[in-house]
Amino acid sequence: MPATPVTTAASARAHARAVVHSRWDPSARPAREEDVIDLLLVVSELVTNALRHGGGLAGFEATPVPDGIRVAVRDHSDVVPTAAFGPHSPPAGHRTGGYGWPLVVRLAREIDIDEHPAGGKTISVFLPIRDLDRPA
Repeated sequence: MPATPVTTAASARAHARAVVHSRWDPSARPAREEDVIDLLLVVSELVTNALRHGGGLAGFEATPVPDGIRVAVRDHSDVVPTAAFGPHSPPAGHRTGGYGWPLVVRLAREIDIDEHPAGGKTISVFLPIRDLDRPA
């Protein structure tokens, strides 16, 4: 649980960056910046989607694991992103959203969407974080 509640995309990004720094010490064993940027983009998109389309943010977690970060974003909506079912799910000619969900799908791994019986859903993703390669 973050010390400061995560209520915005900015606070979610700050928390995710702090989690990275707790696992990949910037002075001793830094993470690759491009991996951190991917993480922050995905966190921004998931939290923004929860706020704009999901009835509000109901929970946020960023958990370090040996090879990356697992992110879980919970919202109040039962609506699952249309694109989650594949490229042919929207009716022809209908625009179903912006760039956010395709960006999440492109950058994240192990995307899971869990619908809750009492309402709402949690979107969980894994983002790999690699150590910065240092010259010997």
